[in-house]
Amino acid sequence: MPRFSVIVPAYLVQAYLHECLESVLSQSYPDLELIVVDDCSPDACGAIADEFAARDARVRAVHLPGNQGLGPARNAGTERAAGDYLVFLDGDDTLTPDALRAIADRIKETGEPDVLVYDYARTYLPGEAVRNQAARHLTEQGPAPFRLTDRPGLLNLLMVAWNKTVRREFTEREGFSFPPGYYEDTPWTYPVLMTAETIATLDRVCVHYRQRRRGSILGTPSERHLDVFAQYDRVFAFLESDPELARWRPVLFRRMADHLTTVFTRPDRLPRSLRAEFLRRARVHCRRYHVPGAPAPLPVRLRHALLRLGLRRTYGALRLVSAVRRRTARGTARSLRAARTVALRLHYRVQRRLPLRADRAVFAAHGGRGHGCNPGALEEAFRDFAPHVRTAWAADPAHHHTIPPGPRRLTPGTAAYWTALARSRYVVHNTGFDAGLVKRKGQVLIQTQAGTPLKHMGLDLRERPAAAQGTDFSRLLRDAGSWDYVVSANRHSTLTWERVHPGGYTTLEYGQPRTDVLQRATAADVARLRETLGIARGTVAILYAPTHRDYRRTQRTALDLERVLTRLGPRFMVLARAHPRHGGPLAGTGGRVLDVSDHPSVESLCLASDALVTDYSALMFDYAGLDRPIVIHADEPEAYEAARGTYFDLRDLPPGAIARDEDELIGIFADGHWCGSRSAQLRAAFRERFCPYDDGRAAERVVRRVVLGETDLPPVVPPAARRPVPSAAAGLARPPLATVPQPAGPRTVTDSL
Repeated sequence: MPRFSVIVPAYLVQAYLHECLESVLSQSYPDLELIVVDDCSPDACGAIADEFAARDARVRAVHLPGNQGLGPARNAGTERAAGDYLVFLDGDDTLTPDALRAIADRIKETGEPDVLVYDYARTYLPGEAVRNQAARHLTEQGPAPFRLTDRPGLLNLLMVAWNKTVRREFTEREGFSFPPGYYEDTPWTYPVLMTAETIATLDRVCVHYRQRRRGSILGTPSERHLDVFAQYDRVFAFLESDPELARWRPVLFRRMADHLTTVFTRPDRLPRSLRAEFLRRARVHCRRYHVPGAPAPLPVRLRHALLRLGLRRTYGALRLVSAVRRRTARGTARSLRAARTVALRLHYRVQRRLPLRADRAVFAAHGGRGHGCNPGALEEAFRDFAPHVRTAWAADPAHHHTIPPGPRRLTPGTAAYWTALARSRYVVHNTGFDAGLVKRKGQVLIQTQAGTPLKHMGLDLRERPAAAQGTDFSRLLRDAGSWDYVVSANRHSTLTWERVHPGGYTTLEYGQPRTDVLQRATAADVARLRETLGIARGTVAILYAPTHRDYRRTQRTALDLERVLTRLGPRFMVLARAHPRHGGPLAGTGGRVLDVSDHPSVESLCLASDALVTDYSALMFDYAGLDRPIVIHADEPEAYEAARGTYFDLRDLPPGAIARDEDELIGIFADGHWCGSRSAQLRAAFRERFCPYDDGRAAERVVRRVVLGETDLPPVVPPAARRPVPSAAAGLARPPLATVPQPAGPRTVTDSL
């Protein structure tokens, strides 16, 4: 029994069927059967299906004796399906790479739901792919699985069969089948969603929906478009069969009215001779199924009323007026934005002609995020060691609460912000400075970078488009040419930055300023932070912080954290922190898993934890300075290397034990290797190489050199001579975990230990 039965009806799609079938058979998840239903197509679709069936045992070709339409063709495929889940795909569309693997993973994560809804993108002839505009309804935040009553917004998605996978046993039990005629998805999809006990979503584009110039059903004017009325009769008949479904009647009336409006207003649907007939039947349907007081915005209610009354000319006139009004509003908004931009540019130009203020410094980090990272540490050092310099922090208003008392708060794009950029002597950032910044004579630009580089950065991304994501390399070179100083944590960083960000700047190899707080922390600080996070005494807190995967459309955790904790026992808990680009929490907070993705200070989380589990995140370099255990979960190393690339192989120079999968990770903690002597040796070598200057005074050295002009800087304390920052698990060479169940299967952890 295969996991998926992929059903592809084929009729007059010979030009696209090869690509469609190849997109299925080339999936990285091979546990499938492919059922190609030749709907008595007059072209070569049947021969193509036979060709694929002869080539691959997973393909079955079904030939119908006569043309029956898309719905009956899908039914014929469903009757022959043996998979756990049904996947419908039209013959001119394609699955995206790794779509079935993502679907299978999400099904497993959400407990085998009846229905999984995923996203699609419209693809056009020039090669452009435009994602579904209603994708926000596919968010994976919140509990899953759920019922339609918990997420009624799913009804705003396109009501088609090919953006869903449905459990076969569920469809057989409920007797769902596709009716004949056009718009056959409508009376199938609505009942499926309303009946399903469990639904889940996958926020990932799994289907490319081809937009053809001609030949497609929806792009061919025909009287068959009148079938839409019979299909909605079937939908409302289904509602009437069960009194509990009556609550959906107002929603479906609105969806029906919107659908009928779309069919009527699209010039490629109805022949001119049928427009009056369509409007007459639409009026009948709207009156028949109208629900008084159905909640809807006024414009929508007006549109539905005009459709119900059959006022065709009035409807057309109002559409014209509405289009003119929208066009005028957009034009006015563009004019206002343009005027504001011109005014701000003029303001900035005027401010640049005024004298620089030697006692001013402006800081920013990560494109408008809050106070933190290396610029945050330098801002504090400015106030401590150069109090005569007044500091300001530029961040989006949503992050102003993270700015401590002292620095002035600025909002990017305002007049005050441009004044600060024009008049401040010191400008500090950790990524890219504002594109409109013009460096003045006497102005000092300090680039701190955002950590020690493991993955490829800067010019090294030119051959890696998935990671570069449209980076303007010409601008990158211009920016690097304007920097005066680049702060570096170690020799590896220095050599990397000077190559991938070439410029005439001075490299300050003084350490990582953001780690200063880690080195200065006391046992009392650690205890206070753990109490704030609710970490009980005697608990081993594991900070789990995976990095962003450029090759994944949807970011997700590679570990089943609940399973990991169940295997390790009650002594352990996990602090799960998502990468800032993750777009949401990494895990649900509950039991012994605490999602800390929104915590304002990753340094505080490092201090509160007893060990770090990460994959390829630069956080490992900061954490190594704490001299606490680090475990690398190196899953998908080939995919990560291919998409992003790394400057050295972690397997050759690890900061601790390395696990290739979840069971190996569990074994490392269960056996005590995570804090054993071999892990300590690996960590010591890693610290020696990557944390030589992280002694708590890196930011002070930068300020003394750049602002105060000192050359006799504070000496660096070698890593071996530094006082280790105490943790709750300090001194536990091998925790008593004899009762922890051991993972099944062989482990090769000793290879990396």
